[in-house]
Amino acid sequence: MADDRLIVALDVPNALAGLDLAQRLGDSVSFYKIGLGMLTGGGLALANELKQEHGKRIFLDMKLFDIGATVEAAVRGLAQFDLDFLTVHGDPHVVRAAKEGASGSDMKILAVTILTSLDRADLDASLIQAGDIADLVQTRAARAFEAGADGVIASPHEAATIRALPEAQDRLIVTPGVRPAGADLGDQKRVATPANAIANGADHLVVGRPVWTAADPRAAAVAIVSEMASPQAKSPNR
Repeated sequence: MADDRLIVALDVPNALAGLDLAQRLGDSVSFYKIGLGMLTGGGLALANELKQEHGKRIFLDMKLFDIGATVEAAVRGLAQFDLDFLTVHGDPHVVRAAKEGASGSDMKILAVTILTSLDRADLDASLIQAGDIADLVQTRAARAFEAGADGVIASPHEAATIRALPEAQDRLIVTPGVRPAGADLGDQKRVATPANAIANGADHLVVGRPVWTAADPRAAAVAIVSEMASPQAKSPNR
């Protein structure tokens, strides 16, 4: 029943709430994201329980950024938990260090290009290079792939251009900022529906609020899986 292209973000206050949601979702979801916000609320313990006791796949969304030696050490420590995906910032020195830390494990290193909650005004305020966001994301993705990233995190709006990169062959594109039609956008500014994101070349979709705020989270997850399998999700280029 589950489709591991759907990753449900457990952006809830603590591990108990996360485990409760996972139990309500049952076999409708096989892949979960645990982010930085739950790290102090038992996030690593929840990741281990869902992986080892419930057979779920786990995406640990830490967005690591530091000097190379520190990133390498942090990733080496996290790799012992047998997790599936880990995010780091897409700067080449960070990606290279993370890949070194993950060596010997099956954990995939995903590089963050530009956060989907940011627009051009936000980048200007942070003194980020001028230019169209889509172009900057494409360049950052290419450099991350060259540094060894197994995949990238990018908005569904940029998925198609990233998928077209020669460097993107056999690499993963994971897209947050996915909202079913009619859903509240929340703090996301570059969004698309599940069908559009898949059609644009995404391998996995990260969905949080539209699932865990729904009156029936399981039904919401099933509806997203159905949309991902719809004719509208077919890409002519894949």
